[in-house]
This record gives sequence, structure tokens and C-alpha cells, in this order.
Amino acid sequence: SPRPRVPWTERLARSATSWLPPLLTVEGLIMYVLALRVSPGPLRGVDLTRIDGLGLISALPATSFVAILLMITAFFVTIAQNTDRKFLLLFQLAAITFALHGAAALIEDTPRFHTAYVHAGFVEFINRTGTSSPILDARFAWPGFFALVAFVTKAAGVTDLTLVLRWTPLLSNLLYLLPFVLILRQVVATTRARWFAALLFILVQWIGQDYFSPQGFTYAIYLAFVAIVLRWFGRVEVRDGTSTPPKGRIRRLLARLDGLAPGELTHPTGVYDRSIMLILLIVLFGTATASHQITPFMMLGALTGLILLRRSSLSWGLPFFLGLIVLAWISYQTVTFWSGHIEELFGGLGRILENLQRNTGDRIEGSDSRHTLVLMARLGICAVILLLAAVGLLRRLRRGVGDRAALLLLCVPVLALALQSYGGEIGLRIYLFALPGACILAAYAFFPNLPAGTADAPEEAVPVRRRLIRLDPLVTRRISLLLAAACAMALSLSFLVARYGNEQFERVSRDEVRAMHYVYENDNPSGRVLFLVPLIGPEVTPTIPWGERDFDKIEYQQVLVDKNPEQLSSVIDKFRVSPPNTYLVASRGQAAYLQLNHGFPADWSQRFRAALDASPELKRVFDSPDAAVYTLKNYPKNAEIPQPRPLTGFGDRGSPLTPIGLGALGVTWIALFVYEMQRLRDPGRVSKARRRILFVAVPAFLLAIAVIVERFVVIGFNQLQ
Repeated sequence: SPRPRVPWTERLARSATSWLPPLLTVEGLIMYVLALRVSPGPLRGVDLTRIDGLGLISALPATSFVAILLMITAFFVTIAQNTDRKFLLLFQLAAITFALHGAAALIEDTPRFHTAYVHAGFVEFINRTGTSSPILDARFAWPGFFALVAFVTKAAGVTDLTLVLRWTPLLSNLLYLLPFVLILRQVVATTRARWFAALLFILVQWIGQDYFSPQGFTYAIYLAFVAIVLRWFGRVEVRDGTSTPPKGRIRRLLARLDGLAPGELTHPTGVYDRSIMLILLIVLFGTATASHQITPFMMLGALTGLILLRRSSLSWGLPFFLGLIVLAWISYQTVTFWSGHIEELFGGLGRILENLQRNTGDRIEGSDSRHTLVLMARLGICAVILLLAAVGLLRRLRRGVGDRAALLLLCVPVLALALQSYGGEIGLRIYLFALPGACILAAYAFFPNLPAGTADAPEEAVPVRRRLIRLDPLVTRRISLLLAAACAMALSLSFLVARYGNEQFERVSRDEVRAMHYVYENDNPSGRVLFLVPLIGPEVTPTIPWGERDFDKIEYQQVLVDKNPEQLSSVIDKFRVSPPNTYLVASRGQAAYLQLNHGFPADWSQRFRAALDASPELKRVFDSPDAAVYTLKNYPKNAEIPQPRPLTGFGDRGSPLTPIGLGALGVTWIALFVYEMQRLRDPGRVSKARRRILFVAVPAFLLAIAVIVERFVVIGFNQLQ
């Protein structure tokens, strides 16, 4: 007999699990774009003038929040299904990333964050001169990122980086997802746990180091480096637990931990594939070493820890190989920097408490009441993700699983506190590099079970409870999903506060860019820009879009301002001792920074510009609503504009043993590389050839290290003389 015909409405309802999640995601994405891009009105549009101490969230319409929550809901509807819909989940994560990390690019016409402009200026300088000059800025001692961008833009004929700067934060976060998802594929976890960890990685990454910068670029390299080590060089040792328990509590505890089921997967790969990946690891590490100061140490720490914890099949030769790359770069390529900054380079060693204080308490002082909520939201997100990571680790241990790799990725970055404060930002960098491990463990707080095994055991593996009462696994699974969804929604709203809480002064307007362009057009042969600070001190970054052009021709100097805007004595005195072509930039962003972080009055900007206009010694040469440029009316007749700063200075004059050290470096690298390649071909035994290689590599390595130390002593001593 023919089958009864099912009404189309019933068929549509039955297939809702397949079409509803993508529909909700697309609907939320369209709603979000319209909410931010249309002209301001009731429940729509963004009026940037409404931004207050809470940042961008104070100006967002209610429909944008609804759209974000709708996309997160669609994500959880997808992971609630039993199938692993990879492409749909990646699309949903990309949509949520677009909504959270692309908000500023959708709303603002110009790139945000002032430091991005100076990095564009470094690229312009390399394109114009064909070289880098560490005498101008210490970052030029690590020019890899800037040189790469300069090469690509010049080859493509791109001269204006505005569009690149504007969308780099979004593109960076989309790029970070790819290696992190590959890392997640190497852990023993359920589908829900893996994809929820990826969502957490998006929601708690509020640091803002993803702008056009070397650290944003090398963070992607770090994630790719870790993913390759875990995927192609992962190692898992399964313990049978039949050996006799050792004596002593500590030994028994260590033996019990060592007998835990591994929380990582291993995939057998061929020698050819691993050889290619080994070369790629070295290339990635070399690129990071030439581009950023901290990232190579994080990569080296992760690799060393994985080998130490027996989660990588690579030998100890590779950490020595890579470590020598870092030391050689610092010794031979950054002499201009460290020869005059020995205290800055090594002065923070061991000052853990001081470095921690510079990264926490010092950031809360001086803020107004609303902006304090932003800073507390940042600390709150950090506390929540660490608490969830601790809970997830304990729940996994209860199931007999030891997640060594995730715990290592969480803990290794903390060691950087013993190095230096990194201008008061080392805490932010530690949080950023600890996120992969933290997010994996935090996902286990909600989904700690092991994945389903075979057809005979299709359910998730859960611990055997000794209690008489046990909830239905289906009920606990639904409760976990609801709790995870609530947590994700709360974190998404907190993200908007934490990430865009400084938008009053991190936002850059067209007027501020035009004001700086006026300076660039009048900086022949050189110029000076005065920017406003409440206190004169080192390592103060201008709150203006500085350095976009002519970085070698313009000097940026601090000028002290008072909470009383009519008090201009320090400004006038600074102009009097400065040569012609000295300009003071008074901008909205600087005034907002002074108001939020140093308690300046709300109307300080208007009153300060009025006082500058009324001063008989100053004249306004550029005027716009958000920025104005002032200079001295009359300079002495014999005053001359100085020539630009010289691009040469103290260079690498070498040391008596420098040629020997260079030779030892080459021998060491060749020997260790050959050793590692041979080990990949025959990992089971130590051959005579490998022993002979070590007889060459070890003395050469020690000699190379000795010469590096000698260079620090000799060159540093000569500089002091």
C-alpha cells in the first residue's frame, strides 16, 4: 500500500534542525549590519557623540544586542545536535567574530587605535628608504613584519594602508580561528566541548593586540606553531597501570598523575610530511624572531614544555636550535637597541610582583567612575575564564584524564612575569598567550565527558558515580548546554564593554587624521609635534594618529598640561625652547584620555582650545571640530629649522670573537638540523651517525653561547665608556 503523504508543514518542522541554525545566523548577521550601518534613530544606528566612559556599548542600539544573542543561540542549537556540522559551525563562529571584532570597522570611517598609524609609518619608511633604522625606534630592530608588508604593498602597488588598518582586527581574529580549531582537533573531547572552546576564544579575546602590528601578526604564527607541533609531532603514552605502586605519598601521587588517560590525540604521519613540517616550524619561528620580542620566547616555552611532558616526539635538539636563533638575533641584529638599554632589557628579571603591579593596580588608578567599570569588566573576564579553567581541569581529572598540553599552554606564558614589565603591558600579553589553554580547559567545565567510543558504546564516557542518585545523562547534557549558552551570552556583552571601553580616546576621527596630514605637508626639512600629557615621563604613547608619514623627519615630544585649561605656561615655555616647524596638536582623543584616566573636567577641551586661541603668542594654523594645530606666531630671526635626525648611530662594531661566533652558529644550526632530520627517519634508536653529529654540535653550541655573552660584555662596556 502507498505510504501516507506527509504535509509539507510537518516535513518542514521535522527538518528544522538542519535549516533553522543557518537561517537564524544569517538573520542575526543581517540585523546586526543594518543596526550599525543605518542612520541613527530609535533602536537603530550609532551616534558616536553618545559614547561615554563605558565606551562603544553606550552608543550601540538595542537591536545589535538582540542580533548577537540570536547568532549565539543559533550556534548552541547547532552543537546541541548529535552531528558535527563543521562548515556550519565555522560559519557561525565567523559571523560572531564579525559582529564582535568588526564592530568598530563597521561604524567608524577611519582606522581606530593610534599605534596602528605609526606601524603604517614604519612600512612607509621602509618603502621610501629601502631600509630600517633602529636608531629611530627600537621596533625597527625587529623589522620582519614591517618589511614583509612593505614588500607586499609595493609589489601590489598599494600606497594607502587605510583600508588595511581598518579591517585588520577582524581579519586577524578570523585568521586566529584556523590554527586554534586545528589545536582543538588534537584534544580528546566531545564535539560540544571543542566548538564551545572555539566560541570562548572569540568572546574573551578583548586584549586588542590584533590591530596592524607585529604582535598581532606573530600571535597567528604562535598558534600555527603550536598546532603543527601537536598535529604532526604529537606524542601519547598510554599507561597500563599494572606496575607496582611506588612507596611514598608524593611518588604515588606522581605515579597516579602519570597514569591518567592522555587528553590529547596523536596522528601517525609519514617521514616526508614531518620533514616538511619541521622546516615550516623553523621558518615560522625565524619569522616571529625577526618580527617581535616576546612571541619567540612563548613559542620556545610551549615547545620545551611539550617535550618535557612527553607530549611531543621532537628531540631536545630543536629547542636548542630555536633558542640559539633568538639569542643570535638579539646579539647580532639588535645591537643598536640593547647597547644603550641594558637595564631595560634585563632590568625586569625576577621582579614578578613589581611587574604584576604595573599590569593590574596601576591601570585602575585615576579613572572616572564609569571607566572604572570597564577596567573591572576586563579583570572580571580574566577571573571568570581562569575559574572555569580550574573547574574544567578538576572535572577532567575526576574522569581520569590528564590534559597536559592544555594546562601547559595556560601556565607557560605566566613565566614571562619574571622577565620585564614590557612597558606595563606584559600582563596583557600573558593573558593573550594563555587563552588557548584556558579556553580548552574552560570548555571542560561544561562538557568534561570523553567522546563516544565504538558502536557498542555510543554514549559519551562519564565517570562511575558511587552515589545512589544519578541524573539522566540527557537531562545533564541539556543543563550543561543551557549553562554554557548563558555564560556565552554574558561574556559577549562583557566583551563589548572590555574591548571597546576606551573608544572615546582610541577612536580616530577624520579631523585628527587631517590635522596630522597638515604637519606632514609642512615638515620640510623636519618638524616637531607636541602632544598633551598630564605628567612628563617615559614610554608615553601619543593619543593622536601619529607617525603615519615621515617618521624620520618628525620628533614627537610631550608637553605638560594642567587641569586648569587656562594655565598655558608650560605650553608657551615648550614652544620658546623649540625651533621653527614645531606644532601643538589639540585633539578630541587626547582630551577624552585626560578626562577618563586623569580626572580632567568634561569641558576641558573646549576651554583649552579657547585659551590657545586667546594667547597672543600662538596662532592656529589648522582648525576642525575634533582637532586643531597651533604654532608660535613669531620665532627669532636667526632661528633655523634643524635637519632631520641622522639614521646612523652606534652600530655593531663587533668584538674580538665575533667572527668565531658566527662560524660556531652556522656549524651548530647545520648539525642540529641534520640530527633532527635523521631522528625523524629513525626515531627508535640512536645511531653512530647521530652521536657523531652531537660531538660536533655540542662544542659548537657552547662556543656560540660564549661569544654571545662576550659580545654583551665587550660591546656593552664600550658603550658605557
